[in-house]
Amino acid sequence: QVQLVESGGGLVQPGGSLRLSCAGSGSIVSIFPMGWYRQAPGKQRELVAGITKGGSTNYADSVKGRFTISRDNAKSMVYLQMNSLKPEDTAVYYCNTDPPMRTWGQGTPVTVSS
Repeated sequence: QVQLVESGGGLVQPGGSLRLSCAGSGSIVSIFPMGWYRQAPGKQRELVAGITKGGSTNYADSVKGRFTISRDNAKSMVYLQMNSLKPEDTAVYYCNTDPPMRTWGQGTPVTVSS
């Protein structure tokens, strides 16, 4: 069964940084395009960053220039470096394939607040 385990979230002040990690079971990370998604309270889940097998990246306009997605296929890991965080980045962050599978991990909560 496919598993995705996110980690690295927490409470950070506006302007701060966090690095999220996602561990994927099996070969999922090396086979599929991957993405980081987020769901803020009362809002739909949205894709914020994607990365192809070849390493090409794309970002939502709201995070462009602040977030960086990367992958390590050998370790089956996907990362999201988040800089210059804003209160509107507060959400639960998930990784999944892009487009996403039905199976989601638990996510990792990020709270940006002073």
